[in-house]
Amino acid sequence: MDLFLGIDVGSVSTNLVVIDPRGELYLSPLYLRTQGQPIKTVQQGLSLLNERLTKKDRICGVGTTGSARALAAVLVGADLVKNEITSHAVAALHAVPAVQTVLEIGGQDSKIIIIKDGIVVDFAMNTVCAAGTGSFLDQQASRLNLTIEEFGNIALKANNPVRIAGRCTVFAESDMIHKQQMGHSLPDIVAGLCEALVRNYLNNIGKGLEIRPPVVFQGGVAANAGMREAFRKALQTEVIVPKHFDVMGAYGAALLVRDHILEKGVKTNFRGFEVTSQKYQNSSFICQGCPNSCEVIEIKQDDLLLARWGDRCGRWTAAKAETFA
Repeated sequence: MDLFLGIDVGSVSTNLVVIDPRGELYLSPLYLRTQGQPIKTVQQGLSLLNERLTKKDRICGVGTTGSARALAAVLVGADLVKNEITSHAVAALHAVPAVQTVLEIGGQDSKIIIIKDGIVVDFAMNTVCAAGTGSFLDQQASRLNLTIEEFGNIALKANNPVRIAGRCTVFAESDMIHKQQMGHSLPDIVAGLCEALVRNYLNNIGKGLEIRPPVVFQGGVAANAGMREAFRKALQTEVIVPKHFDVMGAYGAALLVRDHILEKGVKTNFRGFEVTSQKYQNSSFICQGCPNSCEVIEIKQDDLLLARWGDRCGRWTAAKAETFA
């Protein structure tokens, strides 16, 4: 089988998706914790994939996305590198062709994508404040002695959700404690927190954007039943959660590289599963060539320099490219 691999390397999780030429998942997706070690996690993911593929299966294209997409691309020999907005939008359109709004909340950041006639026309991202993200919800669930699965389901049992300040994680947590001390029930507090986080999302990331149905909710937080219900109430419309909501970035990267390879008829740059046993080192330095003081990142395999990136003018990137010419 000719297959296509999508890799999404984020700050919290690293996801790998393998699809066939029809765009259907060939294997169940891999969802791994990055734990601050993107190189090691990508190698682990490729090793697990290699164990599940047969000798007749061939990886004919690899696409990368996520905050560490450039790093992952160098490691595996990617054919296509795309940002998260493009990857999530493509995956959402594949799951729900008529989608007009994509809500995406991950472990450390969140984004909203506005689509019209199958084309992204606007988007917004929040990478500064953790309010409303998966890591914040995990933290609050733990403080309440709940698993994140229990957290979402308990919210659905609320009779009168309390109003909690959700603009800031610190304020939200102190307000939750205050509401507990006042004697409010646990379901009402949990549901109130979900509604506060949705208000924060819509008033900040979604500010000024026209949110039109169909609305697709993806990212790890889409697993939380309380957040799904809070979005439904706030938007007064159905909120669709795709089957593979937690790996949509990787899914989109796989779809994009499939189209690229099949349209161009080119051979993949995939370096093979041997990369799982290679030793890599990544480092950085500040370029003093101009006032920009760019942080240039480089990755080496033993003493061989594989790539550099991060410079605005291309001085270091171009120098490395010439050695490959």
